[in-house]
Amino acid sequence: MKVVIVGDGKVGGTIASQLATEGHDIIVIDNNTTVLTNAVNTMDIISVEGNGASLEVQRRAGVESADILIAATSADEVNMLACLLGKKLGARHTIARVRSPEYISQIAFLKDELGLSMSVNPELAAAGEISRLLRFPSALKIEPFARGRVELVEVRIPEHSVLDGMPLWAIYKEFQVKILICAVQREGKVFIPSGAFVLQAGDKINVTAPHLEIAKFFRIIGIFRSSVKSVMIIGGGRMAYYLAKEMLMLRVRVKIIELDMKRCEYLCEMLPEAVIIHGDGTDKELLQEEGLEKTDAVVTLTSMDEENIVVSLYAKVKKVSKVIAKINRISFDEILDKLDIDGFISPKTIAANNIVRYVRAMQNSVGSSNVETLHRLINDQVEALEFRVNENSPVVGIPLKDLRTKDELLVATIIRGTQVIIPAGNDTIEIGDNVIIVTAKKHLMDLKDILK
Repeated sequence: MKVVIVGDGKVGGTIASQLATEGHDIIVIDNNTTVLTNAVNTMDIISVEGNGASLEVQRRAGVESADILIAATSADEVNMLACLLGKKLGARHTIARVRSPEYISQIAFLKDELGLSMSVNPELAAAGEISRLLRFPSALKIEPFARGRVELVEVRIPEHSVLDGMPLWAIYKEFQVKILICAVQREGKVFIPSGAFVLQAGDKINVTAPHLEIAKFFRIIGIFRSSVKSVMIIGGGRMAYYLAKEMLMLRVRVKIIELDMKRCEYLCEMLPEAVIIHGDGTDKELLQEEGLEKTDAVVTLTSMDEENIVVSLYAKVKKVSKVIAKINRISFDEILDKLDIDGFISPKTIAANNIVRYVRAMQNSVGSSNVETLHRLINDQVEALEFRVNENSPVVGIPLKDLRTKDELLVATIIRGTQVIIPAGNDTIEIGDNVIIVTAKKHLMDLKDILK
């Protein structure tokens, strides 16, 4: 597919990289010569220098024959104008990055008027992910499927756990819980496990099931923690606003520490129920004065990765139960995995994953199944995809034990109407089902791609 991306910043660059690896024809438009040169040198793309909201520049990029135009600059207005022009020129689909709370409140109207296929708000999506982690703090990551009816949760097996030394086949026999462990990370290696796989303390495991079953499982193995009642947010940007708003709706006490006075005044006006502190969130004396050690959770959302990591580590030293840090540069994943921080959030990666899911669904719109949800797990080494089975395909009606599926792949869950099935060998996939596949084989486009 031909994809034109306007803006080669954090989000645009991440989208370009992911879509280029999937074999799409990528054209990137940006004003910055240096950024474009670096992109061309590191990715298989074509660059066009200029203003992406210019009709002439879009014509030079061939937008009139593009399957998708994605506008991902830092300015919402530029993105919306670029998409409007692209639609008028003939781009089949347009996607705009829209971040401002003022625009988000009227996004349905804007989508209709501008002809947008999709809008992406990385900060809002990241805030939603953090909110889920604060409501279920036992988890390191939570990925929702089937509109929240099924979750894929990552957790670390602690020392002296009842799971240490237990094969997967014994879990249901021992605990009577309907869950599936579909991926295991151990010492930098990733396993899509069979029933004979034996768990060890220190493993990071990905568990899929309805939320209540996962909570029951966590209680049985002794790692369940109740949702937080208070949260301290370091940094008062857009993500902090979206997160605070959601937490206040859940009756969680919210305190935001922000260095910029004007931003503090804005937050006071927009979030009257939150406590807004004007100060440096990296000042440990201020953190102590504001009750760091008494808060249930700390979320570091400044614009500097280094500050977020340092403050998060300090919070863990002070025994804060749940600590989450925003990270823009995730290339040092081996180091991040070794840090004593409960979770890392990358808004650009979340946005890119949502767009890649849309592109795959559009690419396979005439296939037997569409990609409904896509999550990348374990430093992008594993993909979890939700397919909607629209019509007959080679996998329908055949017991799973008789399907010749690819290696390093699991059929993790089948959602059939109101029923959530953790599948066994005799279960089948039927038309109308939603099916969750977990695989180390990337770029699945259709459910039939699970077959050898």
